[in-house]
Amino acid sequence: QVQLVESGGGSVQSGGSLNLSCASSTRFWNDYTIAWFRQAPGKEREFVAGITWNGAHTDYVNSVRGRFTISRDNAKRTVYLEMNSLMPEDTAVYYCASSNRHHGIVVVRLLGDYDSWGQGTQVTVSS
Repeated sequence: QVQLVESGGGSVQSGGSLNLSCASSTRFWNDYTIAWFRQAPGKEREFVAGITWNGAHTDYVNSVRGRFTISRDNAKRTVYLEMNSLMPEDTAVYYCASSNRHHGIVVVRLLGDYDSWGQGTQVTVSS
């Protein structure tokens, strides 16, 4: 398993911005697709955004497309999620996850394709 640590969560008003980070010390970082998932109280965990090993391909759930941007810095072994124009419905615990099922070449959305997870960071957006 890959150890992943999220940071950057907090509370903001609607329309505000937050930037999340996911860091790891794994020596095989470039073999992994990294994704952000989120889970709101009483709801299932859902895919938010993902990025391939070299950043060539990204994918977003429709509800955040155009507002969120995922990126990665392989030298720092860190993935970022820039969140703009936040809405109350974005409120959730955000988790960073890694998958090497496809050796970091493609972005996948299924929970079962991810084998390592961070502890999560809370994002709260108020009206």
